[in-house]
Amino acid sequence: MVSLTLEHIGARYGRRQVLTDASAQLQGGTLTALVGANAAGKSTLFRRIAGHLRGTGAVRIDGACADDLRYMPQDTGMNAALTVYESIILALKQGAGGWRLSAEELRAVDDTVRRFNITHLADSQLSELSGGQRQAVSIAQTLVSRPKVVLMDEPTSALDLNRQYEVLESLRVYAEETGAVMILALHDLNQVMRCCTQTMALGDGHTLAFGPTLEVLTPDLIRRLYGIDSRVERCSRGCPVMIVDGPVMAGTA
Repeated sequence: MVSLTLEHIGARYGRRQVLTDASAQLQGGTLTALVGANAAGKSTLFRRIAGHLRGTGAVRIDGACADDLRYMPQDTGMNAALTVYESIILALKQGAGGWRLSAEELRAVDDTVRRFNITHLADSQLSELSGGQRQAVSIAQTLVSRPKVVLMDEPTSALDLNRQYEVLESLRVYAEETGAVMILALHDLNQVMRCCTQTMALGDGHTLAFGPTLEVLTPDLIRRLYGIDSRVERCSRGCPVMIVDGPVMAGTA
């Protein structure tokens, strides 16, 4: 089983300290949510884990190597003159040299296209895609090589409700099948409670909480993270749902 250990991660941009002490130990096989307000440092933490940004602390991967890590940022910048199918092949062959595909690699591309329900887009040019379609293709590009550590920054932000559910379910199945560590930065806490087994909350430059999702996402923590009063209740089917009551009133925080 793959694991990812974050030990006192710190990072800065110029003189601005963004992270001071982000720590957690994540096990593979399930989805982990990364939550926090805008500018809390979620993207910065992903960049530190991926090795795109230097800083203090240590990132340790056990059960996989650094080449098994993939990071999907919010803005994927798809401007290449390629079809969707070609772009997924390119993602698979990145760093390998040449476009020649083995039968196994071809199956991997075809399986990924089917898994994320983008078969109908295979011959479309990247430039022709909608924002949601581009996001689905980016996810396919990220996972076609079957990485063991996956970082996805707001992977459902451009998707409609149906596709959000579909994609998150596909990611959950991928994590179970591969034993991969998968961290998703998400803003929709109802999505988090439905799909993510564990949650890491960032605020004030460090880890405010980490653990089983329903133990982490308490009304007190949600108030601290987002400045809102909320309740976590069960719907008629027994599923947890966050209900927002409104912003924290002055003098009540």
